[in-house]
Amino acid sequence: MSDPTANNVLVETLGSSLRSGGSALDDVPALLKRVLQDEAWRRFVTRRGEPVEHERFADFVATPPTEGLGASMELIDRIVGTGDPDLLRMLRKAKALDSNGSIAQGEDSEYTADRLAQKAPDEYAAVARGEKTINAAAVAAGIRPHRISVRIDRPESIAASLRRHMSTDDLAKLTALLQGVA
Repeated sequence: MSDPTANNVLVETLGSSLRSGGSALDDVPALLKRVLQDEAWRRFVTRRGEPVEHERFADFVATPPTEGLGASMELIDRIVGTGDPDLLRMLRKAKALDSNGSIAQGEDSEYTADRLAQKAPDEYAAVARGEKTINAAAVAAGIRPHRISVRIDRPESIAASLRRHMSTDDLAKLTALLQGVA
Protein backbone atom coordinates (compact mmCIF):
# COMPACT_ATOMS: atom_id res chain seq x y z
CA MET A 1 0.00 0.00 0.00
CA SER A 2 1.25 3.46 -0.82
CA ASP A 3 1.64 6.60 1.28
CA PRO A 4 -1.66 7.70 2.92
CA THR A 5 -0.98 11.36 2.10
CA ALA A 6 -0.34 10.56 -1.56
CA ASN A 7 -3.45 8.37 -1.55
CA ASN A 8 -5.50 11.39 -0.52
CA VAL A 9 -4.36 13.30 -3.60
CA LEU A 10 -5.71 10.50 -5.81
CA VAL A 11 -8.94 10.21 -3.81
CA GLU A 12 -9.55 13.98 -3.87
CA THR A 13 -8.85 14.21 -7.61
CA LEU A 14 -11.21 11.32 -8.34
CA GLY A 15 -13.93 12.78 -6.12
CA SER A 16 -13.53 16.20 -7.68
CA SER A 17 -13.84 14.78 -11.19
CA LEU A 18 -16.99 12.89 -10.20
CA ARG A 19 -18.60 15.96 -8.67
CA SER A 20 -17.57 18.33 -11.47
CA GLY A 21 -19.35 16.35 -14.16
CA GLY A 22 -19.08 17.33 -17.81
CA SER A 23 -15.72 16.71 -19.44
CA ALA A 24 -14.15 16.00 -16.02
CA LEU A 25 -16.00 12.66 -16.08
CA ASP A 26 -13.69 11.59 -18.91
CA ASP A 27 -10.87 11.47 -16.33
CA VAL A 28 -12.76 9.22 -13.91
CA PRO A 29 -11.90 5.80 -15.42
CA ALA A 30 -8.14 6.49 -15.43
CA LEU A 31 -8.26 8.00 -11.93
CA LEU A 32 -10.36 5.14 -10.61
CA LYS A 33 -7.89 2.68 -12.13
CA ARG A 34 -5.04 4.36 -10.22
CA VAL A 35 -7.05 4.43 -6.98
CA LEU A 36 -7.79 0.72 -7.36
CA GLN A 37 -4.24 -0.23 -8.42
CA ASP A 38 -2.70 1.58 -5.46
CA GLU A 39 -5.57 0.62 -3.13
CA ALA A 40 -5.61 4.31 -2.25
CA TRP A 41 -9.27 4.00 -1.26
CA ARG A 42 -8.40 1.77 1.70
CA ARG A 43 -6.26 4.20 3.71
CA PHE A 44 -5.56 7.89 3.30
CA VAL A 45 -5.11 11.05 5.33
CA THR A 46 -7.31 14.07 4.56
CA ARG A 47 -5.92 17.58 4.11
CA ARG A 48 -6.89 18.25 7.71
CA GLY A 49 -4.66 15.36 8.79
CA GLU A 50 -7.57 13.06 9.65
CA PRO A 51 -6.83 9.38 8.98
CA VAL A 52 -9.46 7.50 6.98
CA GLU A 53 -9.70 3.75 6.56
CA HIS A 54 -12.21 1.67 4.60
CA GLU A 55 -12.52 -2.09 4.57
CA ARG A 56 -15.22 -2.16 1.91
CA PHE A 57 -15.01 -0.42 -1.47
CA ALA A 58 -18.77 0.24 -1.40
CA ASP A 59 -18.33 2.18 1.85
CA PHE A 60 -15.56 4.28 0.29
CA VAL A 61 -17.79 5.08 -2.69
CA ALA A 62 -20.84 5.96 -0.58
CA THR A 63 -19.08 7.91 2.19
CA PRO A 64 -19.36 11.68 1.65
CA PRO A 65 -16.27 13.74 0.83
CA THR A 66 -13.63 14.18 2.28
CA GLU A 67 -13.66 10.66 3.66
CA GLY A 68 -15.05 9.05 0.49
CA LEU A 69 -16.48 9.82 -2.92
CA GLY A 70 -20.08 10.56 -1.96
CA ALA A 71 -21.34 8.65 -4.99
CA SER A 72 -23.26 5.48 -5.77
CA MET A 73 -21.88 2.25 -7.18
CA GLU A 74 -24.37 2.61 -10.03
CA LEU A 75 -22.81 5.95 -11.00
CA ILE A 76 -19.34 4.43 -10.92
CA ASP A 77 -20.50 1.55 -13.13
CA ARG A 78 -22.13 3.92 -15.65
CA ILE A 79 -19.06 6.13 -15.91
CA VAL A 80 -16.63 3.21 -16.16
CA GLY A 81 -18.63 1.61 -18.97
CA THR A 82 -17.14 -1.43 -20.70
CA GLY A 83 -14.18 -0.04 -22.63
CA ASP A 84 -11.33 -0.98 -20.28
CA PRO A 85 -11.36 -4.67 -19.36
CA ASP A 86 -8.46 -4.23 -16.91
CA LEU A 87 -10.41 -1.59 -14.99
CA LEU A 88 -13.50 -3.80 -15.02
CA ARG A 89 -11.51 -6.65 -13.47
CA MET A 90 -10.04 -4.37 -10.79
CA LEU A 91 -13.48 -2.99 -10.00
CA ARG A 92 -14.87 -6.51 -9.75
CA LYS A 93 -12.16 -7.50 -7.28
CA ALA A 94 -12.76 -4.40 -5.18
CA LYS A 95 -16.50 -5.11 -5.13
CA ALA A 96 -15.87 -8.75 -4.21
CA LEU A 97 -14.54 -7.55 -0.88
CA ASP A 98 -18.07 -6.36 -0.18
CA SER A 99 -19.36 -9.91 -0.01
CA ASN A 100 -16.59 -11.59 1.97
CA GLY A 101 -14.59 -12.51 -1.11
CA SER A 102 -17.31 -14.31 -3.04
CA ILE A 103 -17.69 -13.11 -6.58
CA ALA A 104 -21.12 -13.30 -8.12
CA GLN A 105 -21.43 -14.85 -11.54
CA GLY A 106 -23.64 -13.57 -14.30
CA GLU A 107 -23.45 -11.49 -17.42
CA ASP A 108 -22.17 -8.23 -15.99
CA SER A 109 -19.25 -6.67 -17.83
CA GLU A 110 -16.84 -7.16 -14.94
CA TYR A 111 -17.53 -10.90 -14.78
CA THR A 112 -17.27 -11.17 -18.56
CA ALA A 113 -13.92 -9.35 -18.58
CA ASP A 114 -12.60 -11.85 -16.03
CA ARG A 115 -13.82 -14.80 -18.10
CA LEU A 116 -12.33 -13.37 -21.29
CA ALA A 117 -8.96 -12.84 -19.62
CA GLN A 118 -8.94 -16.44 -18.40
CA LYS A 119 -10.54 -18.31 -21.32
CA ALA A 120 -9.96 -16.14 -24.38
CA PRO A 121 -6.91 -13.88 -23.94
CA ASP A 122 -6.90 -12.92 -27.64
CA GLU A 123 -10.47 -11.64 -27.41
CA TYR A 124 -9.62 -9.87 -24.15
CA ALA A 125 -6.69 -8.15 -25.89
CA ALA A 126 -8.99 -7.06 -28.75
CA VAL A 127 -11.27 -5.36 -26.19
CA ALA A 128 -8.27 -3.73 -24.51
CA ARG A 129 -7.12 -2.35 -27.89
CA GLY A 130 -10.62 -0.99 -28.54
CA GLU A 131 -11.20 -3.28 -31.53
CA LYS A 132 -14.21 -5.10 -30.01
CA THR A 133 -16.80 -4.54 -27.37
CA ILE A 134 -16.93 -6.82 -24.34
CA ASN A 135 -20.12 -8.36 -25.69
CA ALA A 136 -18.75 -8.99 -29.21
CA ALA A 137 -15.62 -10.60 -27.77
CA ALA A 138 -17.68 -12.77 -25.41
CA VAL A 139 -19.88 -13.94 -28.29
CA ALA A 140 -16.81 -14.68 -30.45
CA ALA A 141 -15.24 -16.64 -27.56
CA GLY A 142 -18.41 -18.64 -26.96
CA ILE A 143 -18.86 -17.20 -23.47
CA ARG A 144 -22.16 -15.53 -24.35
CA PRO A 145 -24.72 -16.61 -26.92
CA HIS A 146 -25.38 -14.38 -29.92
CA ARG A 147 -28.58 -12.43 -29.33
CA ILE A 148 -30.59 -10.03 -31.40
CA SER A 149 -33.41 -7.62 -30.72
CA VAL A 150 -36.54 -7.74 -32.82
CA ARG A 151 -39.58 -5.53 -33.14
CA ILE A 152 -42.53 -7.59 -32.00
CA ASP A 153 -45.16 -5.25 -33.47
CA ARG A 154 -44.38 -6.22 -37.08
CA PRO A 155 -44.17 -9.90 -38.06
CA GLU A 156 -42.35 -8.93 -41.30
CA SER A 157 -39.60 -7.29 -39.27
CA ILE A 158 -39.30 -10.35 -37.03
CA ALA A 159 -39.01 -12.64 -40.05
CA ALA A 160 -36.42 -10.43 -41.75
CA SER A 161 -34.29 -10.26 -38.59
CA LEU A 162 -34.45 -13.99 -38.05
CA ARG A 163 -33.56 -14.74 -41.70
CA ARG A 164 -30.46 -12.53 -41.38
CA HIS A 165 -29.25 -14.26 -38.22
CA MET A 166 -30.40 -17.88 -38.37
CA SER A 167 -29.47 -20.84 -40.54
CA THR A 168 -32.04 -22.42 -42.86
CA ASP A 169 -32.18 -25.52 -40.63
CA ASP A 170 -32.79 -23.46 -37.49
CA LEU A 171 -35.49 -21.46 -39.28
CA ALA A 172 -37.20 -24.73 -40.27
CA LYS A 173 -37.08 -25.95 -36.65
CA LEU A 174 -38.50 -22.64 -35.44
CA THR A 175 -41.29 -22.77 -38.00
CA ALA A 176 -42.21 -26.27 -36.86
CA LEU A 177 -42.18 -25.18 -33.22
CA LEU A 178 -44.37 -22.16 -33.96
CA GLN A 179 -46.85 -24.32 -35.83
CA GLY A 180 -46.92 -26.81 -32.98
CA VAL A 181 -45.56 -29.61 -35.19
CA ALA A 182 -42.34 -30.33 -33.33
